[in-house]
Amino acid sequence: MLASAKPPFIRIIFCLKHLHCHHHFSFSSLPNKSLITHISYAFHHQNLNLLNPYFLSKLQQTHVEPILISLQCNPNSAIHFFQWAENFLESPHNARSFCALLCVLLKHGMFNDSHNVFDKMIARFGTGSDSLDAFLNFFRDSKTDRSIVYGFLIDSYCRHKMVDRSFQVFVYVCELGVSVPPHVVHRMLTILVDSNHVNLIVDKYGELCNAMRGQGFCVYEFIMVGFFKRGEVEMGLTFHQAVTERCFAPNIIACNKILKVLCEGNMIEVASHFFNMVQLAGPEPNVVTFSTLCNAYCKGGNLDKAFDLYCVMLRRGVTPDLIIYSILIDGLFRAKRLEEGHRLLLVALDSGIKLDVVIFSSIMDAYVRTSDLRRVIEVYNRMLNVWISPNIVSYSILIKGLCQNSRTVEACGVFGRIIKHGFEPSLLTYGSLIDAFCKLGNLRDGFSLFKDIVKKGYEPDVIIFNVLLNGLCKQGLMDDALRFFFQVLNRGLSPNVFTLNTLMDGWCRLKRSREVVKVYILMGMYDVKPDVVTQTVLIKAVTEQGRLEGALLLYYQMLKRGCVPDVVTYCTLINGLCRHRNLTAGLQIFEQMQRNGVAPNIAIYNVLIHAFFKECRQEAASEFFNHVVERGPEPDIITYNTIICGYCSLKRLDEAVKHFEKMTCGRFGPNSITFTILIDAFCKEGRMDDAMLIFSKMLENSPEPNIVTYSCLIDGYFKSQNMESAFELYEEMLENNVFPNIVSYSILMDGLCKRGLLEEASTAFDCAIERHLLPDVIAYAILIRGYCKVGRISEAMMFYDHMSVNGILPDALLQRTLDEYHLQKVG
Repeated sequence: MLASAKPPFIRIIFCLKHLHCHHHFSFSSLPNKSLITHISYAFHHQNLNLLNPYFLSKLQQTHVEPILISLQCNPNSAIHFFQWAENFLESPHNARSFCALLCVLLKHGMFNDSHNVFDKMIARFGTGSDSLDAFLNFFRDSKTDRSIVYGFLIDSYCRHKMVDRSFQVFVYVCELGVSVPPHVVHRMLTILVDSNHVNLIVDKYGELCNAMRGQGFCVYEFIMVGFFKRGEVEMGLTFHQAVTERCFAPNIIACNKILKVLCEGNMIEVASHFFNMVQLAGPEPNVVTFSTLCNAYCKGGNLDKAFDLYCVMLRRGVTPDLIIYSILIDGLFRAKRLEEGHRLLLVALDSGIKLDVVIFSSIMDAYVRTSDLRRVIEVYNRMLNVWISPNIVSYSILIKGLCQNSRTVEACGVFGRIIKHGFEPSLLTYGSLIDAFCKLGNLRDGFSLFKDIVKKGYEPDVIIFNVLLNGLCKQGLMDDALRFFFQVLNRGLSPNVFTLNTLMDGWCRLKRSREVVKVYILMGMYDVKPDVVTQTVLIKAVTEQGRLEGALLLYYQMLKRGCVPDVVTYCTLINGLCRHRNLTAGLQIFEQMQRNGVAPNIAIYNVLIHAFFKECRQEAASEFFNHVVERGPEPDIITYNTIICGYCSLKRLDEAVKHFEKMTCGRFGPNSITFTILIDAFCKEGRMDDAMLIFSKMLENSPEPNIVTYSCLIDGYFKSQNMESAFELYEEMLENNVFPNIVSYSILMDGLCKRGLLEEASTAFDCAIERHLLPDVIAYAILIRGYCKVGRISEAMMFYDHMSVNGILPDALLQRTLDEYHLQKVG
């Protein structure tokens, strides 16, 4: 092909081959030897003052070439002369002058200057062969390395996008046995790939590989990656097929690299097709090939294809290694296919694969995320059984799992093991324990760990700060929470929206709406964008104040700003409206929520069912209850307690008992609240036998009676004139380590006072104080009324004075007693 086409550069090379004589310039043969020597001397010494006007008047274009050659030991002087001569002679240089300068520059490796000169020569004389004949002749006569000169020529053609010519020169040079610099081949290949010259590359693939042999450069890999990164998928696959058909099969290492590039570029379908081509035409896939594609399938969530590939691997006799098992097991656990993942883990272990601590930790983490602590501990023990030592990550995951399941004591034991083995606990480790302590209300130990973090030089992150802040807010310690918040700011840590939402919620729990608004204003100061939780807390704070119009205004502002309310927002708003006896508005918001595409959860249905009973609309309440039973969302224990409590409040105890019986046959049984609701209802109706029957069922079904349960029964016995049973139950309560609160003491005192046993009632009052219980206005009113009724006014007055000293104001009922017996006047 090259011989028949006879491109211009071949004629240059042909002439070069037949130059048997060396055209060294012999100054003795030149008539102007003195002129050349004189001018060369002046430029060599970079002193133009040495130039003689006589010689300058004789300077011609033909003298430029020999003068440049005489300056070849001083390339900067040659450049200076070249530029000076063109201005002095007032005529452009010829091709031989350009080539002479190029030869001088290349000899000294001045490639940037050479490129500039070559570019000017091409611009002036074009890309024909005449301008290059002289260049190659000079190369023939010079001592310059042929590899450098040919490389420069190929590179220059490449820079001018003359792809065919650069490749022709490359092929010819390879035939001469002259090596081409690798960076030149790299540039040429890049242009060939960019211009989709697949055929050219394939035809001379062997020469290209030979040119780059020993350079740590894989021609196949470079070309394939180039095509794929440019999105020329078909070109790449065609090239691979053509190369393998010509028996230039690449090695599997190169193919694995290509496969990795495709997978990392998310071209999974192309990677799969490429893998099939490798399977059919070679080279033989190895375990790395399979693991690369398996990993891509797992990351893309296509586990079925990953396991199909795993089966192909087994059929081809390729033994899975640690990486393959790690990829597949991790993929299964991430997809929450835990049982399959656990079975594959056992297969790996039984086949003798020694899994590392990383994969065991990954499996433990997957079980922690599904709250399956039993399996977490099982995997941890299995890791120990195969003599793999846990690291700080696996210990931290175990601690997190234990803390999530309220097994904080055991988590502390693991923490101690970390310290014992010399590991440095991470922030994740500390964070899990601090979170567990705060959830248990154990802020002292939580802050102790926090101090330990600071002492060790760690910089706690905003997550740990938020956990501690949330713990303070949940316990109503808002002054401490604010102090801690400002400590956080002083440490240079910026609050996020969760931080400020936590503070707002803390103030909201204390019904301090003004402080809620102040924290909301802080968001703007710290450039924190409010989210749906922020708006929900604001709505809750406003509804707590009874400002229903303000709550609705906030809701509609949310919609206007494009902040989409979630189900918690709707539940908060509907609950606020219903609590303030505006069920109509609550139902309107409920309808809007459904129109806006937000599905109501069971908490909202519970709120509405409770509101219907409050409004004595039992049919509507029953309708809503039937809806959730038949169509969802699934009712919870609160739903059943609400419907039972509702029927009890309407004194429809038979209906309440029917729902109670349905509940006992359902997915979850009644809890202590359910039993107490029914017991209280029967006691208020004086049906003590029924109340005790429910109480017996409670004891049989294991929900432990609490102080409220016992208080209801004791009060019922007192009201039914059965003091003996009341005291028996009271003794039973104490035996079962259920200790009375101020309400149960008040019930006891009321029963005693009504029987005229004032001394015993007074003793019960003293017992409450000894137990550090704070008597409320009801407890005082019972005693004051009791003493007044039997005419013991002075003792009644004593209790009234005691109440006043403790800052307790009389309620309306007590005030009537005080007015009736003129206690305030006596005082």
